[in-house]
Amino acid sequence: MKATAELQVVPIGAGISVRREITRVAVLLKEFNFVVETHASGTNIEGELAEILAAVERIHETLHREGSVRLLSYLKLETRTDKTPTLAGKRL
Repeated sequence: MKATAELQVVPIGAGISVRREITRVAVLLKEFNFVVETHASGTNIEGELAEILAAVERIHETLHREGSVRLLSYLKLETRTDKTPTLAGKRL
C-alpha cells in the first residue's frame, strides 16, 4: 500500500546538538526506495507503508545501538483508496 508520511525523530538527552543523530536518520532513509524531502522539523516520505514502518524501526534500532538512550518519534501517515498519495500532490 502506498503512503505518504511525515517523520520527526527527537533524540532525548543527547545534549544541545542532535546533528549527528539526525544526519544518521537521513542516511538510513536513503537505504530505502523512498521519495524523501527533508525540512526544518522533520522529513516527508513517500513509499510503501510497510517500508516506512520498517524504516522507523531500523532508525530506532540503529540509533539505540549507536548510543542514543531515548528516542521520541512523531509519525503522521496518509493512505488513500481513491488515488495514490504522493508528495508532489501535496504541493500548493
